[in-house]
Amino acid sequence: MLSQKTLDRLRVPRGIPIRLKDYDPRWAAIPELADLDEEDVEQRAREALKQNLDELAEAQELLWANDVWSVLVVLQAMDTAGKDSVIKHVMSGINPQGCQVFSYKRPSEEELDHNFLWRYTSGLPERGRIGIFNRSYYEEVLVVKVRPEILERQRLPPGKRDRKFWDQRYDDINRFEKHLVRNGTVILKFFLHISREEQRQRLLARLENPKKHWKFQVGDLAERALWDRYMKAYEAAISATSTRWAPWHIIPANHKWVARALVGAVLSRAIRKLDLQPPAVSPQERQAFAEARRQLEDENKGLRT
Repeated sequence: MLSQKTLDRLRVPRGIPIRLKDYDPRWAAIPELADLDEEDVEQRAREALKQNLDELAEAQELLWANDVWSVLVVLQAMDTAGKDSVIKHVMSGINPQGCQVFSYKRPSEEELDHNFLWRYTSGLPERGRIGIFNRSYYEEVLVVKVRPEILERQRLPPGKRDRKFWDQRYDDINRFEKHLVRNGTVILKFFLHISREEQRQRLLARLENPKKHWKFQVGDLAERALWDRYMKAYEAAISATSTRWAPWHIIPANHKWVARALVGAVLSRAIRKLDLQPPAVSPQERQAFAEARRQLEDENKGLRT
């Protein structure tokens, strides 16, 4: 369903400033779905996700068996964009032993006593595993940039918090990610892009359904009031940090099933591109396997006699 050309369109080109208004958050942004009604869109997206999950399960088994590469998935979005549901559905077919999820909240006093990247290093996936950051070190150039009072709590040396300051943070992130890639971590970054009107509808849905009240926080409205500032912060961060080694993908997320299918397709393709093969078996191991098989067969003969 999802062509290579479509998936390539999601990838943000490096070195080119972007404007989010140029990216359609509706399913109409996906050519294969543009002419379908909502019910057909969901059905097609479900089918594509199922296919991707089957491929992802096989790819993850090889990732685990090879024990050389790891995969880091970074999910960023405005509230209600569907990060949790992407994790739930896209990772549903993966062996839990080979996957880990971290969700980063307000930093502790210990974390504030270190550089802004320090607390994220302990959550990085080990070789053979897929790690997911539900929000990430990009919060340090997003919410921290939009809300300067947060930056003041980080105990930084005196200095201007101007454009040069943020450019240096982008550079720190790019170098950090390049170090990870050089050491065997595949990095995939996704911005789940919803419209402001879609967010309003989803917030209302939480208020109207008592079973979803727990999802609503009054603070969500305060963040929503800063929507334009957040969009500018996202544009600047994505433009500065979509690199050849750690690309950003802008995912149209007004329709949740489309977002899930697209993230699943990009992730599955990235692991397949590693061209992983089952670990090679040495002649000594093959000989040991043959002997083990003989013993097991002989054991079965003994049981029959």
